[in-house]
Amino acid sequence: MKRILVAYDGGEPARRALDTAIDLANRFEALISVVSVVPYHPGRAPMDPWDDERIHAAALEEARKILAERGKTAELLEPIGDPATTIERVAEDGGFDTVIVGSRGLGALSRFLQGSVSSHVASHANATVIVAR
Repeated sequence: MKRILVAYDGGEPARRALDTAIDLANRFEALISVVSVVPYHPGRAPMDPWDDERIHAAALEEARKILAERGKTAELLEPIGDPATTIERVAEDGGFDTVIVGSRGLGALSRFLQGSVSSHVASHANATVIVAR
């Protein structure tokens, strides 16, 4: 484990994912990058409040502060796209060997309607994926 990508949106599952990434980075002397994907869903209405770029920039700043408090620095990434496929692409393009995502604990109906980012990434990424619960 050399390069860890952690998906972060500021929610409690993402905080658990970030904590897991920090613990593993300390243990394996790995580098951390944090990604917060600004969702883009063409044709979808109404707009999801999490689609705002300012929300994602604030989440990345929060992650930077948490990392600094724990003696870590990280590359911060804020791409735009479908969250699940964008995390997968960022992991592949960046050569990450580990991806850590949080699980929001969606029910069956919500997973069907919204899709589960953690499930998609775990099923499709070419890296080891850890789902923090």
